[in-house]
Amino acid sequence: MADNRRFESARLRVLTELERQRHGIGMQKEKTLHAIFKDYEDPNSDHQEIPVVGSYIADIFNGSEIVEIQNGNFGKMRDKLCAYLPQYPVRIVYPIPHCKWITWIDPDTGEQRGRRRSPRKGTIYDAVPELFRIRSYLEDPHLTIDLCLTDMVEYRLQDGWGRDGKRGSHRYDRIPTAIVHELRIRDKSDYLAFVPPDLPEPFTAAQMAAAAGQPGRAFSDTALLLTELGILNRIGKRGHAYLYRIGDAFREADATKKLTEYNNTADHDSFKA
Repeated sequence: MADNRRFESARLRVLTELERQRHGIGMQKEKTLHAIFKDYEDPNSDHQEIPVVGSYIADIFNGSEIVEIQNGNFGKMRDKLCAYLPQYPVRIVYPIPHCKWITWIDPDTGEQRGRRRSPRKGTIYDAVPELFRIRSYLEDPHLTIDLCLTDMVEYRLQDGWGRDGKRGSHRYDRIPTAIVHELRIRDKSDYLAFVPPDLPEPFTAAQMAAAAGQPGRAFSDTALLLTELGILNRIGKRGHAYLYRIGDAFREADATKKLTEYNNTADHDSFKA
């Protein structure tokens, strides 16, 4: 589980150091979100940016485990995972924006112009497109994935088009403020967290989406990923929609208990938009 006291200490260390190195937000070579999570996972600089296999450099290597902070585009991880996993346990840490505040920056003067809260909340389902990109590695016993729902402030350059310069604008930097919830995926049964509780079987992807409070159009990928992992089985069709049920291997008492405990303790607001 997330340790927000330790996370706040990492935030303060990184932000204090950046103030000594820069004149404005985002001028450092390493983006702030990545730097803070790296310090949170392991503040020992001797363990950071370490050559490990071939020409690859790990964000963190403590001698026994490789940790990669990945802010998106998991497709870039495939070659690394191919090289790392036969030799070391690997943990991917993925910060997902949960509650996000947006601050606009004048690209000419650097002036910050107000702050507004984005109406959308991020959820664990935002990770599905990224997980899909590395689906061939998800069953490897050496791979662990931490999905960290994170409140953050996003700074954007007001350099787009339109009257206000916001359409097509560029993201400048992101500064995390707190980790709201962390889902650690160590084995396939942990993917049961993506299946909303109390779904009557059989169910469609649209019913899953409604139960999770998610847009139905995006849930076909979730259902497909869970089917490839064996978490769900397709058992027929209702009209044009596939019907699903939880796979037999995950109906055993220990998996059911795991799912029940998870749903009883999770911050459900963090998992629904």
